[in-house]
Amino acid sequence: MAWLLLVVAGALEIAWALALKQSEGLTRLWPSVIGIGIALTSLVLLGLALKHLPVGTAYAVWVGIGASGVSLVGMMFLGEPVSLARILCLVLIGVGVAGLRALEG
Repeated sequence: MAWLLLVVAGALEIAWALALKQSEGLTRLWPSVIGIGIALTSLVLLGLALKHLPVGTAYAVWVGIGASGVSLVGMMFLGEPVSLARILCLVLIGVGVAGLRALEG
């Protein structure tokens, strides 16, 4: 259950970052409110997952899901540059997160 909470928290990390992008520097009310609300929900779920998971692993997974997800959405839908180097860096984030998970013992 803790891992499910962590994955959902990571997915919400993607959503709040995108909402804050739409808020234009917190100058648009509803995207700002939505982004902050989703961020708080993500933090609460992370906190619940941390009751049962090591903090280093859980935080790396949470940030890795968020960073990779936002980067992918940016490249696929927001016109951000796509390059082999950027994709390789995202793969390395995934390998690092998977490695931490595998070594959790």
